[in-house]
Amino acid sequence: MNVSFLRPLYGRPGPWASVYLDGTRNNEDPAGTVERRWRAARTTLEKALCEPENLDALERALLGHTEEDGLYGLAAFATGGEVALLRVLPAPPRRDIAAYGPLPHAMPLLAQMGASIPYVRVLVDRTGGDLEAVDAAQLVHAEHVEGAEQWPLHRVKPGGWAQPRYQRAAQVTWERNAGTVAAAVADAAERCGAEIVLVAGDPQARPMLIAQLPEHWRERVVETSGTTGEAVLEDATVQAIADLAADRVRDVLDRYQSQRGRGAAAGDGLPAVVTALQREQVSTVVLVDDPTSNEELWIGPEPSQLSFDRAELQAMGVRDTRRVRADAALVRAIACSDADLVFATADEVPVEGGVGALLRYADAGTRRR
Repeated sequence: MNVSFLRPLYGRPGPWASVYLDGTRNNEDPAGTVERRWRAARTTLEKALCEPENLDALERALLGHTEEDGLYGLAAFATGGEVALLRVLPAPPRRDIAAYGPLPHAMPLLAQMGASIPYVRVLVDRTGGDLEAVDAAQLVHAEHVEGAEQWPLHRVKPGGWAQPRYQRAAQVTWERNAGTVAAAVADAAERCGAEIVLVAGDPQARPMLIAQLPEHWRERVVETSGTTGEAVLEDATVQAIADLAADRVRDVLDRYQSQRGRGAAAGDGLPAVVTALQREQVSTVVLVDDPTSNEELWIGPEPSQLSFDRAELQAMGVRDTRRVRADAALVRAIACSDADLVFATADEVPVEGGVGALLRYADAGTRRR
């Protein structure tokens, strides 16, 4: 999982109020349900001496959000009297959370997001296409692309001296329109960093579009036979993302186990991972999510300034040190060093703290190259 979308949060000094609520409506009392949960969270934050302006900003955002159907959750993070991030979760949180501290409490958000894989999905026909681009932060950009060619769209029925000419003309029209959509797909994929390009729609327009994509994006195409129906497209998208995510996790865990098998323990266990994050050596953190963990670390203002020992940071010249949740410090360091995060089970990461890392390089005395 790429978590760099969280990086803008860490450009703000804090302190942070973090709230996770079940946003599901009660049909008999749709507003009151969320209001009651928020009131309980607000009381907890007030006891932690959270600033009133942050509380008011969270209240406006949480109670004024656009309601969703079905079961879902809400995550919000506020500092300086402003909600810096409000996210709808695919399911209610395991428990409502209200936390106040120097860093945003972002690990529950990442754990519920699962594999965050950016993608572009396009439903193409002979006149154009509808595309949807979803980035790593799961922000959606949707647009309709209309081909410039509108005639002729249909081949003439068999017979007649002009049949071959009209058939060729229709073919050219379809190809030009598919080229227009392909250009929009490539642009959207570039902007969102897509790892999958899902192509659905008209069975004759699909291969025309795919053929006109740049080779880089053709290699990422997943084609589905679905032509209409939102449920069919949604199922195909979910399956494609799940397959890619499973492949990625298997690859990371295989490399991690191979690293351990060779005795390369530079990224094995929480102390080793903290040291590697200090040096910005980490390419991927492999983590067992443990919401009950009370492990803490000392941090400085910079993401790579984290340690079990306050004196170690002070020896580095860090004067402003704070004690925070270990998972909050890890997320900040991961997000700000372009590292990835993969969640695993305790059996897959049987080491201290349930955390390991794949390293960019193994020179223990060198910072990131």
